[in-house]
Amino acid sequence: MWQRIKNIYHFFVAISANIIFFFPSRKMKVVAVTGTDGKTTTVSLIYHILKRSGAKVSMISSIAAVIDGKVYDTGSHVTTPDAFPLQKFLRKAREKKSEYFVLEITSHAIDQNRIVGIPIKVGVLTNVTNEHLDYHKTYDIYLKTKIKLLKKSKICVVNNDDSSYMFLPEIKSQKTQKNWITYGLSESADYNEGTFDIKENNLLGEFNKYNVLASVATCKALGITDETIKKALKTFHIPIGRVDYVYQEDFSVMIDFAHTSNASEQILKAVRPTVKGNIIHVFGSAGERDVLKRPFLGEISSEYCDIVILTAEDPRREDVNTIIAEIEVGIKKGKCEVIRIPDRQEAIQAAI
Repeated sequence: MWQRIKNIYHFFVAISANIIFFFPSRKMKVVAVTGTDGKTTTVSLIYHILKRSGAKVSMISSIAAVIDGKVYDTGSHVTTPDAFPLQKFLRKAREKKSEYFVLEITSHAIDQNRIVGIPIKVGVLTNVTNEHLDYHKTYDIYLKTKIKLLKKSKICVVNNDDSSYMFLPEIKSQKTQKNWITYGLSESADYNEGTFDIKENNLLGEFNKYNVLASVATCKALGITDETIKKALKTFHIPIGRVDYVYQEDFSVMIDFAHTSNASEQILKAVRPTVKGNIIHVFGSAGERDVLKRPFLGEISSEYCDIVILTAEDPRREDVNTIIAEIEVGIKKGKCEVIRIPDRQEAIQAAI
């Protein structure tokens, strides 16, 4: 009840922000990407393709805002800014004559009405898995929140292979065939590896094929040519902190943002066949966030890794040792060596 009251407040804040900044998004084609995993890479790739096409484009992701090529910090733990800073960025982009604005949108931002007043040209749904249940309480509510974005989007680009797709027939019936576009690895998808060649890119893992196909489908819907898209795929480099090899000599060090059970499994599954020696996995789980996923993170890590080092990951006001213990519950006995080092810097040093 209290959250609903707050969301009404956020609604009027968003309307006020739109008015104060003169509804800047109305003069741009806004691409909005939501989903549990893959948002940042997909946003970055769409931005890259549009930029390579010669268009003026700006973006906001969990990494930063990029307005006409200039990078702006959006703040710690911020993916979709609150209504006023969001409208300010949109206004700045419009002043710089941006034709497109690519926006990463969280379920929190949708629920809290931060994107009210922003017309969405293309809405992209990457996938929906169990996450943020500390906020949404149930998967059903979480999914319905994500679907709200599709309802307000003129064109919908959705993952044909994701389990969430079976819950989308109602929203599909409200769109024309032209404005309902699917992607995936299955042949039934409008965009798959058979209908569009995505072999020449620098991204690791099957999960990134989905991010590439989502970006391809989106840019095709915006009228970008096949030739431009394929050239852009060759020059795209993964965003910082995503499958990010920071050292590759006698051993390799990779940093990845994966913090959901699905994302963790996808990245570890992709890396495992490429590593001849041991995989040492250093990770934790954010404090005061979705405690139910912690055992699953432990289980997945023990399935693919040889040494698991459990440590702090922004515990906030929670006790680090309690978080570590909750992760360890899911680790399969005898599958890997488990080391507990609460101090993150010490944990990384120990791994190296």
